[in-house]
Amino acid sequence: MNIDQIADMLTRIRNAQLARKSEVVMPSSKFKIALAKILSKNKYIGGVATFSDDHKAYLKIQLRYLNGVPAIKGIKKVSKQGQRIYINKDELPIIKNGYGMAIVSTSQGLLTDQSARKNGLGGEIICEIW
Repeated sequence: MNIDQIADMLTRIRNAQLARKSEVVMPSSKFKIALAKILSKNKYIGGVATFSDDHKAYLKIQLRYLNGVPAIKGIKKVSKQGQRIYINKDELPIIKNGYGMAIVSTSQGLLTDQSARKNGLGGEIICEIW
């Protein structure tokens, strides 16, 4: 059984916010850590930490709320395992009139749509968040 780890991460974040949890823990990977750091840098989540337990690495994400409302209003996986979505630099989307962002996997690593646009890079659209 092949599970999409990024879709699982986004669903865990979405479900934890719906349940008003303060943090969410999940198995860790370099890709998930990079994605979480982008979310933290753009103030969608509070903080990111990693820890190990019995030779397994875990990622702990502090969720962020503004006056009791989750900072993440919506999060959507775009590129899926069965259908990868690649775009060039001229086709980078603008999410919710600039109030959201797309996370793009480029040759220089994970970038927001704004950073990819500024650097003139395209790539695989991982998710959209607003």
